[in-house]
Amino acid sequence: MPPSASRILIVEDDTIITHLLATMLQKKGYSVAGVVTTGEEAVIKSAELDPDLIIMDVGLAGKMDGLEAAHYIFQLFSYPILFVTGCTDEGKISRAKFSQPYGVIFKPFTPIEIATNVDLAIYNHNQRPKSARQYPAGEPGKIKEMLDAVIMTDKRGRIIYFNPTALWYMDIPAKDIYLKHWREVMMFINDKTDEQLKDPVAECANHMTGVVHESNTAMVTTTSKRRKVRINVRPLLDNRGQFLAVMVSIREKTPKPGMPQ
Repeated sequence: MPPSASRILIVEDDTIITHLLATMLQKKGYSVAGVVTTGEEAVIKSAELDPDLIIMDVGLAGKMDGLEAAHYIFQLFSYPILFVTGCTDEGKISRAKFSQPYGVIFKPFTPIEIATNVDLAIYNHNQRPKSARQYPAGEPGKIKEMLDAVIMTDKRGRIIYFNPTALWYMDIPAKDIYLKHWREVMMFINDKTDEQLKDPVAECANHMTGVVHESNTAMVTTTSKRRKVRINVRPLLDNRGQFLAVMVSIREKTPKPGMPQ
């Protein structure tokens, strides 16, 4: 019997499959940490919920499929992935290797297939040597608790992750941020001239170099909130040394009343 402390995040947009998985897991002593239905939400929730394993459907109805979401989740946060799928397209399934999953279970599945694969995945992941290099942006628990706003984008500038402080800074619901281009939810300007700054995310992604704005910089949201900030933008690489994401760290120079201390 697996320890009840083992927590599983289910990423599946079929409610019947979700119910089956949750029932099978709970009967074997596992705890369901959460259930999400889209890949873009899964990236955020994985860091928030800190699961021991993620069971991910390959085909999801959102803007980001399970393969892309799993790639970001594993490469950024090192959470182990176990795929479930009804897909038999070998070309598509071959993309799974980039998130280094602990297995692929094909639908329909049986309780013993789920229990055995989950048990092996958690055990094998726990045996994997840990290193600082497995967290290119830092440990997810620490990022989540940072007072700096942290936003990560893909190469096109679409937001794939934001921590709670960033959500507070952007001042709009999370659902209106997922996979939006960062300039759709905020902008950086020269605080003296009000001129919009050259896109630091594109500059970072295109030239693979860090970008820093220390002075005379302000962040403006779509709700017209304005803050004087320092921004630090840097590229993140996956474990093959390939471009993974752009990390934007934002620190307010003069915290306003009501901001978390």
